[in-house]
Amino acid sequence: MSTSRRLHRWTPAAGTLVLASATLLSWPAATPVLASPSPAGPSLTSTVAAARPPRDIAARAGELANARTGKQLWGRRQYAKRPIASITKVMTALVVVRSGHLDRHIRITAADERYAIDHNETTAGLIPGDVLTARQLLYAMLLPSGADAAIALAKSFGPGWRAFVRKMNATARKLRLSGTHFTNFDGLLPTDVSTPRNLLMLGRAAMARPLIARVVRHKRYLLTGTRRHHQYLWVNTNLLLGRYPGAIGIKTGWTNAAGECLLFEATEGKRTLIGVVLDSAPTKTGAIFTDATRLLNWGFGVHHAVAGLRPAAGSLAG
Repeated sequence: MSTSRRLHRWTPAAGTLVLASATLLSWPAATPVLASPSPAGPSLTSTVAAARPPRDIAARAGELANARTGKQLWGRRQYAKRPIASITKVMTALVVVRSGHLDRHIRITAADERYAIDHNETTAGLIPGDVLTARQLLYAMLLPSGADAAIALAKSFGPGWRAFVRKMNATARKLRLSGTHFTNFDGLLPTDVSTPRNLLMLGRAAMARPLIARVVRHKRYLLTGTRRHHQYLWVNTNLLLGRYPGAIGIKTGWTNAAGECLLFEATEGKRTLIGVVLDSAPTKTGAIFTDATRLLNWGFGVHHAVAGLRPAAGSLAG
């Protein structure tokens, strides 16, 4: 079960709702598919200066690649199917963006609020009765990992969440994500599975969408209150943003079954690397950020010290 952290809601007259957390489409035709090394054990096909594989990576599975060319730089069990927690929401976002109509108005229901509470998930603190656009709900889902925003989007774009999950799996087939299957829209269930290789393909497809790329690079997002909705402040669970130079996304996740997970991307000069680490630790210790830092440092041939990136309780949900 994932954990959640609920904060007090304020009315527009009283002030701002703050959700603070410290901590889871068609494939672009011109985007090359990742190369396919042998699936047997860890592999290394790198053009970086380092002669040795990166050291002390805790993740049970993961991969690092050149985001532009798709060339793999490092991999560990990159074909192994594993639960992926809130990284599932990257596919949810991609299906929504591919569907269009991002200015459609979606009313938040008491059922949306109860879903997150009843399943002990992280929420965006959405208030029943508020009306937000799909575009705004993408921020609410991808930054604080709001399960309430995820279910509101899934119900609207299905229509109905079961129809939406079918769209997620259809999109996975179009992207040739053969090791990926979804049973819900937010990663709560251990039956939402993928592989490191598939997740890098999904991440590249998502980041090719300008709106998703713009959303996930926000450390925080303030939505000013209007007659239609309260004011919200959503804080990104990805602690690499603003801490690791060049970090630009994309999604954290944690459940008991999946452990700590992170799909990440960063730039250094003219190079962009994308990576994923799955099950870096069983509990919310911030091991994903240490793993990502070591992989990016190794891949770029630099040394950026990023220490103490430990999420607050209940913030790596999914």
